[in-house]
Amino acid sequence: MRLILKNKNFIFTLLLALIFHNISGQEKHLKNIKKLTFGGDNAEAYFSPNSQMLTLQVSNPKAGIPCDQIFLYDLQSKTYSSDNLKLISTGKGRTTCSYFMPDGKHILYASTHAASNECPAPPKAKDGKYLWAVYPEFDIYMADLNGKMVKQLTNSPGYDAEAVVSPDGKKIAFTSTRSGDLELWTMNIDGTNLKQITNGLGYDGGSFFSHDSKKLVFRSSRPKTEKEIADYKELLKENVVAPTEMEIYTCNVDGSNLKQITKLGKANWAPFFHPSDKKIIFSSNHHSTRGYDFQLYMIDIDGENLEQITWESEFNAFPMFSPDGKKLVFSSNRQQSAARETNVFIADWVDTDDTEMAKTANLKKNISFLAADDLKGRLTGSKEETVAANYLVNQFKSLKLKPYDGKNYIQDFNYKVKVNPHDTIANSGVDNTGKNVVAFLDNKASKTIIIGAHYDHLGLNEHNNSTKMNSAGEIHNGADDNASGVSGVLELARMYSQNKSIEKVNYIFALFSGEEDGLIGSKHMAETLKNKYPNVIAMINMDMIGRLNDKKELTVGGIGTCPAFKNIVETNKPAGFNVTLDESGIGPSDHTSFYLKDIPVLFFFTGTHTDYHKPTDDEDKINYTGERNIVDYAFRIANSIADLEKVEFTKTKITAAKTGAKYKVTLGIMPNYADSSDGLHVDGVTDDRPAQKAGIQSGDIIIKIGTCEIKEVYGYMECLSKIKSGDELPVTFIRNGETKIVTVKF
Repeated sequence: MRLILKNKNFIFTLLLALIFHNISGQEKHLKNIKKLTFGGDNAEAYFSPNSQMLTLQVSNPKAGIPCDQIFLYDLQSKTYSSDNLKLISTGKGRTTCSYFMPDGKHILYASTHAASNECPAPPKAKDGKYLWAVYPEFDIYMADLNGKMVKQLTNSPGYDAEAVVSPDGKKIAFTSTRSGDLELWTMNIDGTNLKQITNGLGYDGGSFFSHDSKKLVFRSSRPKTEKEIADYKELLKENVVAPTEMEIYTCNVDGSNLKQITKLGKANWAPFFHPSDKKIIFSSNHHSTRGYDFQLYMIDIDGENLEQITWESEFNAFPMFSPDGKKLVFSSNRQQSAARETNVFIADWVDTDDTEMAKTANLKKNISFLAADDLKGRLTGSKEETVAANYLVNQFKSLKLKPYDGKNYIQDFNYKVKVNPHDTIANSGVDNTGKNVVAFLDNKASKTIIIGAHYDHLGLNEHNNSTKMNSAGEIHNGADDNASGVSGVLELARMYSQNKSIEKVNYIFALFSGEEDGLIGSKHMAETLKNKYPNVIAMINMDMIGRLNDKKELTVGGIGTCPAFKNIVETNKPAGFNVTLDESGIGPSDHTSFYLKDIPVLFFFTGTHTDYHKPTDDEDKINYTGERNIVDYAFRIANSIADLEKVEFTKTKITAAKTGAKYKVTLGIMPNYADSSDGLHVDGVTDDRPAQKAGIQSGDIIIKIGTCEIKEVYGYMECLSKIKSGDELPVTFIRNGETKIVTVKF
């Protein structure tokens, strides 16, 4: 029995190690992460000028520290431990925001000890709002590294705190209420020459200097509406603020050239300049759709190229680069030994290749071209399909990618298209020709990954695939379906072909036509694929990735087609995303063609909507932030697949159960294909069809047709297969928690 327990402990330890390895793999900027403190609440750690020490604030009632005090941490110690902490504040009152002076022998910090030896009471939540205290007793002091108070730098009524020193040693910036609002101020290093830097109503605080000492970066809550302004002023009278809506700003040291850098919503704070002064690292919960979750992000100083830095735990904040730019110190609740514990961590900082980040401008350029009225919906076989194909060829040529087949990027295919939706005669229809556009990135590797999407759409509804009645002659631009996926493939092609790395795999970038007529183009390519490229290990398909909703719901299908895929998809998930995992390798898009050739597949899909297969699927409705995050997600997943020693194909058990039943009637809805167990979620309703006529709406959850119960989309299809044209049946659905029943004539 004891031996078994030992083995179980070993396996548990191994599993933990694998989990942390996967997460650390996503934290590619952070190497050799080390935990410096152990227990309590440890935060705001900042480097000494020689990078050998930290100053930080610690609260740990179990260790006799009832509220924040300032400690010195020796980074030169042989082992990292809380024993390296040395108290250098008075131990009285409450302190905050310590920072080294230029000589490395003194520190600044704010303290309430002059008003009372006791800890001031923390604020209580008001009307459910989390509050920060702005203690008016705070003043700024200078002390030596033995804790001896050397000088008091501020002595005015109200809050003076959050002091930092410019790298050139000339200025101190801090936050003060001396003007009646929480504004940024500067003074000379000796406390003289006070100047107010910001003037906008709201909390301007947590500032830091750029490395060239010319700029300040800070967090700001700028109330705009009358109610927001009134609430802010009322709270400030009580010496508190609600830090739930803050954005990152920069300005020159004299206050000029004020710029808002982030427009993310929620709380964006604790900013610090990257050593290049061209980027800003900060903490944010803008991504969070549920609960408490702060991650570190980095953004260019022009507000572009937002990048997630941390992935582990639900709190990461207070990042600071060492003066030499080689280290990052930050606070996190990862590796907790007790609830509500926050510790300080240090890591080697690794700058990565900016090419390996999806660019919104590129995504918008390609979607705008493909979804323009001039291309008239990119119908397979049309002259506009040829225009689109030539555009895609030129994109691949500009990236210096090789043609997939010989000297030609275009792969022609012939098929019969049924323009009469009621035609059931096999092999009937009109002759048509389509064009796949396929390129190859040769990394001289022994294995290859396909990344694909279809570029065709419905044209002017010549093939009768529209969900809008009587829409013949109307342009169906197909911005989401599927200019969004094509743009994603083109961006991944750019990232992989222009980066500095040589991957462990080759890449085929495949843009299919004929998808809307039955996956025709991808079937054609899949038929001959293994003769040309027998070493293909996976296919990643992106179809409709441009309409990520407010809940950030994304379906990733095919995770059951390889045993490793589920873990890869989950560990690479962007912060705040709600990802539905679908095991099946078969679905209503081009990955099915490759799954049926025993190739593991993944399928990215943000869901149907009321514009699906309608003329209203236009470019102005694309969520570019969401799409960029999904493309970056696919990039990380492809890298993780490339790192696998073996990619094993697995037939999905769910396939047979999820084969759609044949039916002769329609309800006229766009179903949500995500797995569910509470009914069929309606994403959209087609005009003048039975559902719309009966009053069923987008957002309803259908649970029963007649006596046939429905759990998800395939149960819905099974119920339809039992209904005859002309039948009138009750349809039961849930709307906003209320059960409703309507009669539908099918």
